[in-house]
Amino acid sequence: MNIVVAGAGKVGEVLCRELCFENHEVTLIELREKRLDSMISMYDISGTLGSGALEITQREAGVPHCDIFIAVMPEDETNLIAAITAKKIGARYVIARVRCPEYSKQMAFLRESLGISIMINPELEAARDVMRGMRFPEALSVEHFAHGLVNIVEYVLPEDSELLGLQLRDVGRKHGDVLICMIIRDEEIIIPRGSTRLEAGDHLYVTGQDSEILRFTEWGGKSQRIKTALLIGGGRITRYLLPRLEEYHIRAKVIEVDEEIAEQLAADFPRVEVVNSDGTNQAVLNQENVANYDVVIAVTGVDEENILINIYAAHIGVKKTVTKVNRTDLLNVLKNAGLQSILTPYRIVSNQIVRLVRSMANSEGSNIEAFYSLAGGRAEILQFRVAEGNHVCDIPLADLQLKQGLLVACIVRGEEILYPRGDSCIQLGDEIIIVTTHPRFDDVNDILAHGRGTR
Repeated sequence: MNIVVAGAGKVGEVLCRELCFENHEVTLIELREKRLDSMISMYDISGTLGSGALEITQREAGVPHCDIFIAVMPEDETNLIAAITAKKIGARYVIARVRCPEYSKQMAFLRESLGISIMINPELEAARDVMRGMRFPEALSVEHFAHGLVNIVEYVLPEDSELLGLQLRDVGRKHGDVLICMIIRDEEIIIPRGSTRLEAGDHLYVTGQDSEILRFTEWGGKSQRIKTALLIGGGRITRYLLPRLEEYHIRAKVIEVDEEIAEQLAADFPRVEVVNSDGTNQAVLNQENVANYDVVIAVTGVDEENILINIYAAHIGVKKTVTKVNRTDLLNVLKNAGLQSILTPYRIVSNQIVRLVRSMANSEGSNIEAFYSLAGGRAEILQFRVAEGNHVCDIPLADLQLKQGLLVACIVRGEEILYPRGDSCIQLGDEIIIVTTHPRFDDVNDILAHGRGTR
């Protein structure tokens, strides 16, 4: 597909990289000549120098004939103007990143009235990710599917677990009626079978009813509900989080170093305690009794500060930490630093856009409803809607010639959640969730070894 990206920041770069990997024709619009040249040299893209909001620049970049125009420049207003212009001059689909909390309250109105196909707010989605994690105190990450009916939750198997050494077929329902659909062990990605044995330190991706997932993770005692949260940094993510924390009856405190931001937060959220101080200072954290909080959420604008804050929080006994990190290369150096949930807003944007692009590129069969990339892109979890033109319906899963490195984790049939067995059959209209190490699936038929099932 022909895709034009306006803006070469962090989001623009990851989009160029991933859309090229998906074999799309990508054109980048960027005002900074040096940055544009650098991006063109790194990725198989073409470029146009100028403002992505100007019609003349868009025409030069081929926007009137493109399939998708994506506006991810720094300013919301610039992205909105660029998206409106692109739609008017002929772009088939337009996507705009809009981060302002005020705009987020009227996204539906803006989409309908301005003709923008999708408006993405990374910080709002990041806040939603954090809140999903609050339901599972031991979780490293929570991905949701089927409009929230299905969760796939990441846990680390502790060294004192009674599950150590067991084969999956021997993990009985007394441990929680769950399905372990993927294991990451060191650098290895395992799509498990019944004979797979569990080892300490395994990252388990688990699905099932929420109550069963919680029961599965009661390592050595019942998980305690999160009641208190300490947030370091008073930016957009914090603004989106505070009303949601209040809704869940979680008492929150915010430490913000900028006096003006702290005062505005205190005025906007009168029931929240806001401290104007440096949350990266260990003496300040101790003074604010950091060790007594159930969760510490570090969302300053500096990755290194967020990492150091939560390394210290974990060291003094805080059970759950959430760390915003955009430069994920830093994490490779800190694998054993004790960090738990990692929040990467730009990854949310790329996942959403890749899902849209794959759905548009697919002309028949099943469309992607949800998409998550894991382990640096080496594994994916996808949700397909099963439509006409598929080759998987009404055949027992045991008889389908499925690709290696793939697991059908869940079938959603209306409001019913089915965790499939060998005799389970996919039906027209189902939504199926798969875990795979194969890249670039865009159709449900891609799960088959040779494109068709056997009758």
